Amino acid sequence: MSPLREPVPVVLAGARGHGSRHLENIRRLARRGRVRLAGVCELTPLTPAELDGFAAPEQSGDFAALLASTGARVALVSTPIQTHTDLALIAAEHGTHLLLEKPPAPSYAQFQRIRDAVATAGTAAQIGFQSLGSHAVGAVRDLIADGAIGDLLGIGAAGAWARDEAYFRRAPWAGHRRLRGCDVVDGVLTNPLAHAVATALALDGSTRAEDIAAIRTELFRAHDIEADDTSYVDITTVAGRHITVAATLCAERPGEPYVVAHGSRGRITFWYKQDRVLVQRAGHGPVESFHGRTDLLDNLLDHLEGRAALLVPPESTAAFMKVVEAVRTAPDPAPLPPEAWSRATDRAGAVRRVVHGIDGLVTSSADTLKGYSALGASWATTSAASKRGWPQAGGGVSAS
Repeated sequence: MSPLREPVPVVLAGARGHGSRHLENIRRLARRGRVRLAGVCELTPLTPAELDGFAAPEQSGDFAALLASTGARVALVSTPIQTHTDLALIAAEHGTHLLLEKPPAPSYAQFQRIRDAVATAGTAAQIGFQSLGSHAVGAVRDLIADGAIGDLLGIGAAGAWARDEAYFRRAPWAGHRRLRGCDVVDGVLTNPLAHAVATALALDGSTRAEDIAAIRTELFRAHDIEADDTSYVDITTVAGRHITVAATLCAERPGEPYVVAHGSRGRITFWYKQDRVLVQRAGHGPVESFHGRTDLLDNLLDHLEGRAALLVPPESTAAFMKVVEAVRTAPDPAPLPPEAWSRATDRAGAVRRVVHGIDGLVTSSADTLKGYSALGASWATTSAASKRGWPQAGGGVSAS
């Protein structure tokens, strides 16, 4: 591709909520002369204050019309999950390169439609897993490949976050598995802590659909929602290793999510939001390191200039989408019994639900590669699950 000399015209679809982070990043790159905000796709136009620093971009609720009128070369899509497929297909039809927020789609079939459309159009697509822009990912994989911790035995991830009850009322689709007949799959593993899943898969090197042999889920909810807020997934790779993720939005004391690579002679812990790595191995003292990070929009622009490969192309998220599909097709999450959780109120008056003992369970899961049921959580045992008509091993899928 030829070098880009003028600021690249971009359109942002979804500029509020999480999209505000993309807006700020576009502002940063506009100051450097790399991009120009040509248009914003929002049902309610942004205010002058929200567009401070931008030269009156075109605004419209019609994404296709906006791409046509602005001639945008790149579109950023940060809209509700169930809209991703349609908007990605529109971008491909217009020959517009794409940065698509995670999860890229609410089902594997829709993900395949996006991947096929992008391939047919010959456009570039980047999936918004920012953790995969961390230079620590390559550093950890190199350590594993060099045998720093011996043979890789498995990978566990832990995510103990807290979201108040209002979080699940932030949008009509929040906390839903389906909405008006459309898949949404807004669960803890597939949206808030999706980075834990994708990062664990990346450290193992199992990012393609064909790398996955089987998936087993344990899905629960403390909140009065349709989707899961406290869950576990066990991913078996074709190499026979297990990648596990235990995640909750009902933590007692919220902490930084992390991924642990277990080896025969040590372990590597990666706190992916901090780009921090800790190596612990037999016969050596612990070694901590911090790493840089490449912004995914920067990387996409570098790719269009012919200077870099895409960090997160669609094909590198196919294994993650197999997990999304496993969650989507699993039995509905089991509601936790009232005695398993309680309400807590923060200083601002926000009310959240706390699952008793969940922090320890999440940590133990990452250490042992076991799920809540195997760890003895009363609400996750086979008998407790069967009483609620929810099979413990629901949601298994193969890579085919």
